Amino acid sequence: MAFSFEPTDIPEVILVDGPRYPDHRGFFCELFREEAFRAGGVVGPFVQDNFARSRAGVLRGLHYQNEPHPQGKLVRTLRGKIFDVAVDIRPHSATLGKWVGAVLSEENGRSLWVPPGFAHGYCVLAGPADVFYKVTAPFKAELDRGIQWDDPTIGVEWPMKNPHLSEKDLGLPTFREVEAGGWA
Repeated sequence: MAFSFEPTDIPEVILVDGPRYPDHRGFFCELFREEAFRAGGVVGPFVQDNFARSRAGVLRGLHYQNEPHPQGKLVRTLRGKIFDVAVDIRPHSATLGKWVGAVLSEENGRSLWVPPGFAHGYCVLAGPADVFYKVTAPFKAELDRGIQWDDPTIGVEWPMKNPHLSEKDLGLPTFREVEAGGWA
């Protein structure tokens, strides 16, 4: 069985399924194979791998990295369960301000491709959650940006109320504030 690549309601955001090979010891699976992912529309190159562990009830996001080094993210949950979200922030996109979400868990083994030009966030539904993601640009603190997780203009339907947030995430601007500032 090969990887499968399913475009979401925002076609550039892609849900990835891959084969698992279980036996009496557990299972084996590939997390990434460049030629398969490139053919499926997930385009690198990937230059950095990130890992985050969060407890149940935590929400991280909505984060993005600004030009000239926007990050694409290939996100996978190795342990636990998250609701992963991508928000289109490309200024001239027909889907600007729209969002898509998917449940990623150790059980379903799915990954989500969040291309450059999208804000990203997730909430932990079952934890602790270990989230691994490959990115297409190295982190640059001076380009790190975000949008309020509960911004009414975007209207993400998070499957939890009153999440645990960082101080940084509590102080993020609204979508309209960021848009008015020119996404800088």
